[in-house]
Parts: sequence; structure tokens; C-alpha cells
Amino acid sequence: MLYTCPNNLPHARLGVVAAKRFAPRAATRNTIKRITRELFRTTGLPAIDCVVRLSRPVNSKDGPATTAKLKAELRVELTRLFSAQARIGRPPAVAASATPASPGAAQALPSATPPPP
Repeated sequence: MLYTCPNNLPHARLGVVAAKRFAPRAATRNTIKRITRELFRTTGLPAIDCVVRLSRPVNSKDGPATTAKLKAELRVELTRLFSAQARIGRPPAVAASATPASPGAAQALPSATPPPP
């Protein structure tokens, strides 16, 4: 999920939430955070605050911690979410909900908007 909110700074800010219940292995959580930060830095975003949060489990303790397939799916989904925000130039009032490429991949949700003054 990607939550966004406009900020009054000259740059975008990022927060990443990789819950243990959705990614039980530390190596998986670290991979998710690393890929998210990398794509955030390379995408030219307007002055917004972004919070990326897992919405579904990405793997279990039984299999390998990370795979090339998991990394590729994360890159595709996060690139799609970040580039949608960069194209718009500002966070939309309501973003289209999309089905992620894999279970646990990020999903677009309505952007958080601040209350009127």
C-alpha cells in the first residue's frame, strides 16, 4: 500500500513499514526496505510524504528469505506506484486501487489528505 500526503518541504520523504507478520524473516524485511529506498531515490517525486506498507504476506519461514522473483515483483509494483505519483506532480485525492502482481506486493490506496484548516 502507498499512502501519500503533501508536505511543505522542498523534497519528498519516505517511511517503510515491513511488519513481521507479513515478512517473518529479517532478511526479507531488509530486502523490501532496501528496494523501496532505492526506487524512491531514483524516482523524481514532488514534495510529498510517502509511507509504503505491506498488505499481504510475501513469504513464509519455510522457503528462502529472498528470491529473484520476489525482488522483481517488488520492483515492478513499487515502480508503478512511485511513477504514478511522479506523473501527477501532486498526490491525488483518490488513487485507483490495483491488484498487486503478487501476494504481499504494495497496493495503491486512496492518498491521505490533510484536514482543511
